[in-house]
Amino acid sequence: MADKNTLKFTPEHEWLDISGTVATIGITDYAAEKLGDVVFVELPKVGSSIQSGKVVGEIESTKSVGELFAPVDGTVTEANGAVTDRPELVNEDPFGAGWMIKVEVADASVFDSLDLLDFAAYTALVGE
Repeated sequence: MADKNTLKFTPEHEWLDISGTVATIGITDYAAEKLGDVVFVELPKVGSSIQSGKVVGEIESTKSVGELFAPVDGTVTEANGAVTDRPELVNEDPFGAGWMIKVEVADASVFDSLDLLDFAAYTALVGE
């Protein structure tokens, strides 16, 4: 499980674990709880180019359908096949085995220009 204090968060309830030019991206436990029991996950293909702010995946639950947004422009280097095979991982371990995609950016400084929140600011946003 990723340390929430070292992650960055988006207002769309996604988290990023940034390492150099690669970000591992998933949805937060708050988002997973609001969705309810996740029953289907669709992710972009490895090698896909993604654009910040655009929908890159779909997360369906027993209650609703959520969208996975790209927080940054980049190339998908890995998609978590475990969550497509076992969507319940998103609910069980959203900060660990339930991660969604890994994205590589051209330059790590791109992450500094994003409007990302630290854990304290994200917690304040969701009122926890």
